[in-house]
Amino acid sequence: MTAAPDAATAAPPGGAGVRAAVVTASDRAASGERPDATGPALVRRLVEAGYACDAAIVVADGQASVADGIRRALDTGARLVITTGGTGVGPRDRTPEATRTVIDKEVPGLAELLRREGAASTPMAALSRGIVGVVDGPGSVIANLPGSTRGATEGLETLLPLLPHVLDQLTGGDH
Repeated sequence: MTAAPDAATAAPPGGAGVRAAVVTASDRAASGERPDATGPALVRRLVEAGYACDAAIVVADGQASVADGIRRALDTGARLVITTGGTGVGPRDRTPEATRTVIDKEVPGLAELLRREGAASTPMAALSRGIVGVVDGPGSVIANLPGSTRGATEGLETLLPLLPHVLDQLTGGDH
């Protein structure tokens, strides 16, 4: 009997060409009032990690617009969708609610991990309502990260080592 490979050897390295997308939720960036700094930073890091990723999709805050942005990203074939912004407690922060309309299952442990790791940098991480979930059909992961560039890039760094295994699982990979 052969030993099962561990997660580090079973999953492809990094993004291995997997299509990813970034959706920035920001009223000010969507209106042109200020440039989106966080979306491009996430795109750069995803590309460095081996993911195929186009420019960030910028949408206004709000449940319908964010859900539409996530669906547009999935329509491009993205197996990983990272959202940034709209995870706080402000009146237009509706990214988690939008994400719940798209996903099939939540992965609460990943959201908890993001908050715990984020709290090492700032206690404000506890205010994030961001979720992580999966879409069964295409086998995609959607993760909500904060709107700040630092918080979002630190959150992505937390997720990157886990994503190959999660993506493998979604296509029937062994445990």
